[in-house]
Amino acid sequence: MNILLIGDIVGKPGKQIVQRALPGLRVEAGLDLVIANAENAAGGSGLTPKICTQLLAAGVDCLTMGDHIYRRSEIEAVLDGSCPLVKPANFPRAAPGRDWVVVPSAQGVPVAVFSLLGRLFMRPVDCPWTRADQILEQLPPEAIVRVLDFHAEATSEKQLMGRYLDGRVSAVLGTHTHVPTADEQILPGGTAFQCDVGMTGPCESIIGRDIQRVMHTTITFRPTYFQVAKRDVRLVGTCVEVDPSTGRATAIRRVCVRESELARLEALAAPALATADEEDEQDE
Repeated sequence: MNILLIGDIVGKPGKQIVQRALPGLRVEAGLDLVIANAENAAGGSGLTPKICTQLLAAGVDCLTMGDHIYRRSEIEAVLDGSCPLVKPANFPRAAPGRDWVVVPSAQGVPVAVFSLLGRLFMRPVDCPWTRADQILEQLPPEAIVRVLDFHAEATSEKQLMGRYLDGRVSAVLGTHTHVPTADEQILPGGTAFQCDVGMTGPCESIIGRDIQRVMHTTITFRPTYFQVAKRDVRLVGTCVEVDPSTGRATAIRRVCVRESELARLEALAAPALATADEEDEQDE
């Protein structure tokens, strides 16, 4: 089975390319499950219920978050509901949101998804390694396919998490830095690993923000609002192939969809969408 983790979706450009590219990408890549980190989807910081619904309608099966999870207060109405959305599990227990979810793949295979926040150069949180152990004890035994979105800054910390969970989860994939790393690999125990899967949004930017505004504030110390950039929008992530009978990863590859590829992907999606519409009409 093929599982895609889409890297941090940044603003409207990131959301829109997911909406346009993902239906065709699911067909082309034979994707069985799609996870997306959406903590920057609303104007570059946070998530709203409306955008959450739009991403799920576009073909995302599960949403993960990070340190910006509570930037939009309206998201709290979604966090404790039935939406397949997880908070970083090493946040305080009183923090709104679910620590893990189990979602079915296209094949009906249960897949457990959880998120953890790193501690180096990040806000104070509980120990991610201890919390990872606790989460694995809580997961239902039938969910042997398990994916961790490790939202962290330091590559060393991410590498440690990969080694710590090697053989116990199907994939440890990093998010947060918005810059894809070239270290994708299958660890000895069968866990797919990558320090950071990158960013989905405008790549002609400073990690998603307008270059000139970031440069102005950095050089002059004069505060300004960092607008989401608009140019060179890409869908970026990582696809992991997993043996559903063992939960072990068998392959991992980076994914990058540019705007020039959208027409091809939309054409691929058209027959599938037409079939779905016909089935809906028959049901009515």
